[in-house]
Amino acid sequence: MRITAAQRTANENRIRAAMDRLLRGEIPPDGRCDVKTLATEAGVDRTAFYGDRPYAHLREEFEARLHTLQQQGTVPDPRLAQITRLKAENTALRERLTERDETIAELAAFRTEALSRLAAQHDEITRLRTTGPTAANVKRLPTRNTQIGPC
Repeated sequence: MRITAAQRTANENRIRAAMDRLLRGEIPPDGRCDVKTLATEAGVDRTAFYGDRPYAHLREEFEARLHTLQQQGTVPDPRLAQITRLKAENTALRERLTERDETIAELAAFRTEALSRLAAQHDEITRLRTTGPTAANVKRLPTRNTQIGPC
């Protein structure tokens, strides 16, 4: 079915109005900033935007304007902006988690080494107490009483 020039002009005007709304960020619920939503908002069949169909030039214009906005750092679709923000946040959290895991591993290794050194020092002190004084000027210290009560 052929459309008249007036119908085509009216369709193009509806498409341009829908294009402006989408690019301003007025995205309908369950929609995105894409050609499918553009066609739905304008009340035009989506296939008219592809190939050598009558509104292919409007699809190219829409995609070019969308690309320009994205290069300027403006994202008309709030969901895409949210997805981008959440991906960046997820990456940052993963990096923090990796750093924390490394810190925990380092602290666990330090703790193991410190306990090992304390045990070795305790063993050396115990060994030295049992060997007794060998020099005349070394006094043996009394051992600690392990009973509970006054000393």
